[in-house]
This record gives sequence, C-alpha cells and structure tokens, in this order.
Amino acid sequence: MPKRRDILAIVLIVLPWTLLITVWHQSAIAPLLAIRKDDGVEGKREAGGQAQDSKEYCASDKDIVEVVRTEYVYTRPPPWSDVLPTIHIITPTYSRPVQKAELTRLANTFLHVPNLHWILVEDSQRRTPLVTRLLRETGLNYTHLNVETPRNYKLRGDTRDPRIPRGTMQRNLALRWLRETFNANNSQAGIVYFADDDNTYSLELFEEMRSTRKVSVWPVAFVGGLRYESPKVNAAGKVYGWKTVFDPHRPFAIDMAGFAINLRLILFKPQAYFKLRGVKGGYQESSLLRELVTLNDLEPKAANCTKILVWHTRTEKPVLVNEGKKGFTDPNLEI
Repeated sequence: MPKRRDILAIVLIVLPWTLLITVWHQSAIAPLLAIRKDDGVEGKREAGGQAQDSKEYCASDKDIVEVVRTEYVYTRPPPWSDVLPTIHIITPTYSRPVQKAELTRLANTFLHVPNLHWILVEDSQRRTPLVTRLLRETGLNYTHLNVETPRNYKLRGDTRDPRIPRGTMQRNLALRWLRETFNANNSQAGIVYFADDDNTYSLELFEEMRSTRKVSVWPVAFVGGLRYESPKVNAAGKVYGWKTVFDPHRPFAIDMAGFAINLRLILFKPQAYFKLRGVKGGYQESSLLRELVTLNDLEPKAANCTKILVWHTRTEKPVLVNEGKKGFTDPNLEI
C-alpha cells in the first residue's frame, strides 16, 4: 500500500498538468464551435427555419479553414499622363489559328504600360470581326487599320522567298497614318516602336525607350540563329557595330524588335518608309533607319545593350490533323 503522502504528491503533480491541458483544449476548439454555430444559424435561415439533425452533422473544410474570397477586377490601362511621352506601338497581324492567342498575350502586356497607343494593322481586305472585338474588349487606346499584301508578295507553299517582306505594307500604312494624324511642329512627344505579335516583351523595355531622342537600340534574343543579337557599344557609350553572324556588314544589322524611333523624327522625314521592292532579306530595318539616322546617332539602351528585354519567341504551329478536310469542330467558334 502506497503511503498517503506519496498519493498526495502524485495528485499535486498531475492536477496542474490536467488543468493546463483542459484550458488549452477549450481555447483551441472555441473558434471552431463558433464557426459551427454561425453556419448552423445561416443554414437555418437559408432553409427557411427547418431544424437540422445533429446526429447527421458532418464537419466540412469550412469548419476548420477560414476562406477569404476576393472579387477579381479586370486590369485596365494605367491613368493617362500628360507628362510621359506616348508610345505608339505598330503591330502587323494576319489571320491564322493562333492569331487571337498571340494578340491576347500581347494586349495583356500592353495593359501595364502607361500612355500606350496600339496601332494594329491587319493584312486583309477588310478589318475582321475577331480583331475588332478583341481590340474593343481590351480597353486599350488603339487604332485599327488594314491593308492586304499583294498575292505575289505572300508566302508560296511551304517555302519562303527571303525577298518577300512580310508586314512591310502594314508597317508603312501605320507610318503614313501617324504622319497624317500628327503635326511635326506641335504634336505631343511620342515614341514609335514596331512590336510583332509573336514576340515577348519586358515591361522595362517600354520605359527604356520612352526617353528616345532619335533612335534607341538594344539586344534581341533568339534571332539570327543565336541566343541573342546586339549592337556593339564602346566605352564611350556609342554604337560602333553589330554582334551578329548573318551579314554583319548591313548598315543596321538589327532585328525589327531592337529599336524605337522618336515620333518627331518620323514626322520631319516623310520620305522614310520600309522599302517594298529591291530589298534583300534582312535589310528591311536598314531601308528605314538609313533614311533617319547614322550609326553615330544611335542611343544604346538596356544598360548599354547588356540586358535582354525582348525575345523573338514564336508560338508553335498547332497540329490540327484530327480536324480533317471538312473540319470536326464548329468552325464558327472563335478561337
């Protein structure tokens, strides 16, 4: 038989721990009981006051996890600023299965850029309903144009003639629209940039180009069979050549996504257009830029052309072999 004092000692040791565990347990389940009680009241209200059988009650996730619901608000462009120059983005586009997907991705980028004006030019006889609806629903500031490229300048089968300049007529129409819309002497400050619909753009790129005085330049990734092509910049911050394998002796051996132009320069030099005829492959950019600036005028951006802010990505052509000649899915469903 244990002695009375030993029993008393055990009680004095166990009792405080028992009380502590009891208090902790009650404080832990109290919020859950409150939630259960509230849910029970709401359930009764929704059911018109019908009683619930407590024996059939089954705890659900909402009894142990507090769910915070937020309403999604579709992003719209930032407020227009009277201080920032307007960036006029010129994008040629043409009908194809991935066109809407490409333009949607591009629009989602543009929605984050202040003072942006999107000039979208379709290669078609008329402005299509698909592009018209897409532009209207983005909420962006835009101008919708169209001009069809002559048949003899388009792709021929699965081969591509390097002398055929895709998007040239569309870019030239946009340049003409800018000259007919803005006055060279008193127009608002602006920047012109040619953004194809299959590229990927960092938001930082648009802020870099906004300070362009004449023509600014930067590297472009995934072009010319290289990880990137870039202007060569010396210690004085001047462009003196081109890091490219394909015809590095071109006057401006640069990709279409690798430069921006001050709007006033476009307006003051109305003869500057992309040449449609007699231009070798890869010389479209040079045909315009040589009418505007010299190599010495170029302004390197992106940390003296040491950062990649634009990628020449291309969406993979979808494989639609199961559609068949007559089509399997509804051709009227816009994709």
